Amino acid sequence: MNLKAAPVRLSTASASFEAEFKARLHWSAEADAAIEQVVADILADVQQRGDAAVLEYTRRFDRLDAASIDALELTAVELRAAFEALPAAQRDALESAARRVRSYHEAQKKASGESWSYRDSDGTLLGQKVTPLDRVGIYVPGGKAAYPSSVLMNAIPAHVAGVGEIIMVVPTPGGEKNPLVLAAAHVAGVTRAFTLGGAQAVAALAYGTASIPAVDKITGPGNAYVAAAKRRVFGTVGIDMIAGPSEILVLADGSTPPDWVAMDLFSQAEHDELAQSILLCPDAAYIERVQQEIDRLLPEMPRAAIIAASLNGRGALIHTRSMEEACEISNRIAPEHLEVSSSEPQRWEPLLRHAGAIFLGAYTSESLGDYCAGPNHVLPTSGTARFSSPLGVYDFQKRSSLIEVSEAGAQVLGRVASVLAHGEGLQAHARAAEMRLRQP
Repeated sequence: MNLKAAPVRLSTASASFEAEFKARLHWSAEADAAIEQVVADILADVQQRGDAAVLEYTRRFDRLDAASIDALELTAVELRAAFEALPAAQRDALESAARRVRSYHEAQKKASGESWSYRDSDGTLLGQKVTPLDRVGIYVPGGKAAYPSSVLMNAIPAHVAGVGEIIMVVPTPGGEKNPLVLAAAHVAGVTRAFTLGGAQAVAALAYGTASIPAVDKITGPGNAYVAAAKRRVFGTVGIDMIAGPSEILVLADGSTPPDWVAMDLFSQAEHDELAQSILLCPDAAYIERVQQEIDRLLPEMPRAAIIAASLNGRGALIHTRSMEEACEISNRIAPEHLEVSSSEPQRWEPLLRHAGAIFLGAYTSESLGDYCAGPNHVLPTSGTARFSSPLGVYDFQKRSSLIEVSEAGAQVLGRVASVLAHGEGLQAHARAAEMRLRQP
């Protein structure tokens, strides 16, 4: 098989750049009508029939024939056994990654996740109480590939936040369980785990069944059916985000070995055919060297066909007038992963406003962030980094306002509230405030 990967070549100096650029970026995150209808039917069926529907869809989609949900639940003993059966190198890698992820999210909690309050001059207390969610569900992808790193990235921040119960669901087509995923669940402190996936797993977590407890929030990526299901159950439960195909954008000044950059582009392209890998660089000769490395390295890759389809269909090598212009274009894209592959990354970082995660310097490959650097790898995609953030401790917490008004404070605030309430025509509101005013 003679595969070729030729990302489209664009230049910002070209009169047709804007049209070509927009065409390359365009991707609809909306699931098609057929997927939406299938998902709607599954959700309604699980809500009505509970365990029986979950078992039926698990037989149909995962080829897993179980007599009861109990047969699909992974026990703590089984998770520990999976961990202990791993080679020492894998056990050490899992524990090392978990330590770094936990350390980062503990720092995140201290920075933004603590309760606070103060009293003003009349003794009124005002503040905010931060409390964890009671129970969350984490969806871990399975099927084409298994992702133990997703277990760590979803479960550990929930654990750090203080969530009482963490319920994991993971599809195991044909009943094939990935030992690294099970071991990661043990390391990350998952409370209960079930071998089921798809829209039926999302429905079971959202609505609850006789055997699967309903959760308060569902996090974690999945396929188009999972994304459509999360979108539909939002409101009944919270969700983290609707994840689209993976993305990487590399800002390069030409100082990084071109084979490193080519492999970084591969690192997202190998996820699936819809993943997007883009290079922005002001050095045309360097862009050509990266293409040469793409040609040289592609035949060595086990997932070469997927990489080629991704780069040919959605990849781009873009020649810019300057690094400043490259930063401007990056902000328009708002990529999931943004590598600043430069000899002076700190110079460009202040110009970058929108990205899920920013990787500074040639030695900071995106793959380190995926597995073990510490920050979360569940990131906003499809341009949503313009207004949303990586998964974190704050996704597993909620905030309650604290108000304790003193008698003296009620004399001031009561009069203000009375005037505004009468202005809105809400007399009971006004009376409630007025009753607390001292009588002359």
